[in-house]
Amino acid sequence: MEKKLVYTGKTKNVYALENGNYLLKFKDDATGKDGVFDPGMNEVGLTIEGVGDVNLRMSIYFFEKINAAGIRTHYISADLDETTMEVLPAKVFGHGLEVICRYKAVGSFYRRYGEYIEEGADLPAYVEMTFKNDEKGDPLVTKDGLIVLGVMTDEQYEDIKTMTQQITAIVADEMKARGMDLYDIKFEYGYDKDGKVMLIDEIASGNMRVYKDGEYIDPMTLSDLFFA
Repeated sequence: MEKKLVYTGKTKNVYALENGNYLLKFKDDATGKDGVFDPGMNEVGLTIEGVGDVNLRMSIYFFEKINAAGIRTHYISADLDETTMEVLPAKVFGHGLEVICRYKAVGSFYRRYGEYIEEGADLPAYVEMTFKNDEKGDPLVTKDGLIVLGVMTDEQYEDIKTMTQQITAIVADEMKARGMDLYDIKFEYGYDKDGKVMLIDEIASGNMRVYKDGEYIDPMTLSDLFFA
């Protein structure tokens, strides 16, 4: 099938397919700085051989589970030999939105609210959203803000929140089964021509914070442990 490059991303390239779907090509480039891997960075800092393969492998595993649970995603199929994933077309919200679900008060949540909560305290699948904007430091945005700005409707917001909590529970259960604890995870969503919300992008170890016996597990080690 013919494919046309439409976007070159930091960790994936996107191609348009003749059938109207898109093809994501996973790369071995990882975000970081000065050769040190950091999932929170907004620039490619290093190349890790095989990282594209493990990110795709984990994405396939979870997308298939999420689809089977009746939750809408953009995932259709994948080819591990080519490190590609075929997906449905979807529009992103605004100029890009990240949705975070938190089980523990760590990272930026603790930095913001540390005077009200202990580090590592339990959170009830707390959902927050940030605009993808490097210059502004990915600012937090409320439900009312998203609606006022015309980024999404009330119904879309509630769908995203519910889906995020359902998907996070699926990921957390899989980690728990392997003796690990999910602290938080980051997702991206889009919508189809009818405005219906779906999970997009990837579900890779670099998008989640996982601990084992109270110790943080770096993403490459996490991928190894997950598929061990």
